[in-house]
Amino acid sequence: MRRAVTVLAPGPSALVQDLGRPGYAHLGVPPSGALDVPSLRLANRLAGNAEGAAGIEVVLGGLVLRAEASCTVVVTGPSTPVLLAGRDVGSHAPVHLRAGDVVELGPPRAGLRSYLAVSGGLDVPPHLGSRSTDVLSGIGPDPLRAGDVLPLGTPVRPPTGEDAVAPPSPPDRLTVPVLLGPREDWFADPVAQLAAATWSVSPESNRVGLRLLGHPLVRADARAERELTSEAVVTGAVQVPASGRPVIFLADHPTTGGYPVIGVVPTKHLAALAQARPGTRVRLRPRA
Repeated sequence: MRRAVTVLAPGPSALVQDLGRPGYAHLGVPPSGALDVPSLRLANRLAGNAEGAAGIEVVLGGLVLRAEASCTVVVTGPSTPVLLAGRDVGSHAPVHLRAGDVVELGPPRAGLRSYLAVSGGLDVPPHLGSRSTDVLSGIGPDPLRAGDVLPLGTPVRPPTGEDAVAPPSPPDRLTVPVLLGPREDWFADPVAQLAAATWSVSPESNRVGLRLLGHPLVRADARAERELTSEAVVTGAVQVPASGRPVIFLADHPTTGGYPVIGVVPTKHLAALAQARPGTRVRLRPRA
């Protein structure tokens, strides 16, 4: 029997993700990949995979899979119910499935995204060197649907629980640093404005960007009516559109943009933003 899992239900959103396809910005292709990289890496380690193996990124649970052959699954991210035959076997630990077993993910108890790794990794066809789904450009596998059969690769080592850690508990308030530039001079006293503001995460946020609601940032008088020529942007860039309300670009962001970027959130803080549910309060702390 071939090694595979079948999607019985995808939940609100389930996407194949690995560590992405960096290096193609000159072709207009975003880096993509898991938004919460540490969680995907951990899931793969616990499943006995290489850290970059493809798994499934799940938003607010609801994913139901059937094993078509013996395999091991691991779910990471925030604490999440993992149901096997109706019993919660828990996240952040290897769970063995026999052929025909069905596993279901409940909604995370906090946060937004869970990561499911399967021993051997998902062996779907790569595109530009990655198996990640890019929702902006449409590159990579389609979003998962009921009936999809996902082939599995060959396991490279036995699953392990020795580096398991307690599940994180994403907070309802976040403070993240922002390295100012390149266009902070487009704003009136950018340090004071950023330091004073508290925003909330918009329900319109997605893998392209985390949209923030709240008091708009004000442009400097000399820049108020000017437009910016499109220029390259990076993951973590804090772009400020005409509304004045920032958008923090995530993994599926466009590679160029025509609004000023007031600063950039360092990479190590992006996983926390990936777990921010709508309504989460966010403060941006400027650094020169």
